[in-house]
Amino acid sequence: MLDMNFDFPNPVRIVQRTARDFARQAVAPLVAGMEETGRFPKSLVPKMAEVGLLGLVTPRRYGGSELGFLARTVALQEIGRVSAAVACALQVHHMQAAAIQDWGTPAQKEKYLPRLCRGEFLGTVAVTEPTGGSDLLGMATTAVPAAGGYALNGSKCFITNAHLAGAPVVIAKTGEGSRGLSAFIVEKGTRGFAPGREERKMGLRGADTGELFFKNCRVPEQNLLGDEGEGMKAALKTIGEAGRPGMAAIALGILDAALDEAVKFSKSRNLYGKPISNIQAIQWSIADILVDLETSKLLCYRASWLKDQGREDCATAMTLAKLHATEAACRATRKALEIHGGCGAMLEFPVQRLWRDAMVCVSAGGTTEIGKIVLSRSVLA
Repeated sequence: MLDMNFDFPNPVRIVQRTARDFARQAVAPLVAGMEETGRFPKSLVPKMAEVGLLGLVTPRRYGGSELGFLARTVALQEIGRVSAAVACALQVHHMQAAAIQDWGTPAQKEKYLPRLCRGEFLGTVAVTEPTGGSDLLGMATTAVPAAGGYALNGSKCFITNAHLAGAPVVIAKTGEGSRGLSAFIVEKGTRGFAPGREERKMGLRGADTGELFFKNCRVPEQNLLGDEGEGMKAALKTIGEAGRPGMAAIALGILDAALDEAVKFSKSRNLYGKPISNIQAIQWSIADILVDLETSKLLCYRASWLKDQGREDCATAMTLAKLHATEAACRATRKALEIHGGCGAMLEFPVQRLWRDAMVCVSAGGTTEIGKIVLSRSVLA
């Protein structure tokens, strides 16, 4: 008989409590300021390092806790419940750590992973360009051989942590076809490398998003991540097995918060002489939010567990979790908004922020349409 245990192991429960306390104590007081300015509070970075959030998926030998992707999911969920923007910055940081762990040389791991765990800077993986993020082969940024390395020319856009990253992983074109992309670690301060504008977003305000520019940027050969021509595989693996589950976990946090806000408001708002929570239409909407939350949890936790088990089918499960959870967050936050009535449009009520954050999460890490293509191919192949 199959023994199914849905309880978290003790290390994961500890991470969950740690992240929950951190979100409430360190993050919550900063949310209003992030909404107002759109800026990420840099003071959070050393604090995240101190409580171990930056190194959740990094081996202990490089300064991480090596607790895995299920622990990462619950941590992002708890932080996303308070601030999806901070959770987004953290999940993209984990993406770079995962990319270097999967594709880096021993020297690259020794050089960069401890610095990422200590919070010397935040990490990022720069793929998206003005021509789009889904069409990797349409990438215009190039890397051509130069003395002792490569010369990069081009630009990236919509990059999370663009202005906070100290050595981002950058995907560039080195040839043609699926073997025509390569990955590079480009250190901040390298001549010819500069961040561009900071984007002003409707949601995830406080998650630094911006441009990166490369003009005859010389990258030494030892900063090639993986072999030349492996950039496509590196990008797809990192997005599929770190980026998508990260966004799914953030959507879980938004779903948690949407249920909290809907229940709280429905119990405190009186109509016809009684709380609106007594009205059947309101009860049905709250039930719908609960269903979306609980089904998303099962998909997200399962996908992360598969990754921790080293299962090759984890990428498909993670795409499924990301697609469902982000779309569910959009549905749930809209229902929570409707429960609030006119109050939902007022900035002092968090529910409007949750809806805006959910909408931005849909396209991050791969659009819903790309997710459907990936999933359909998995069963049609």
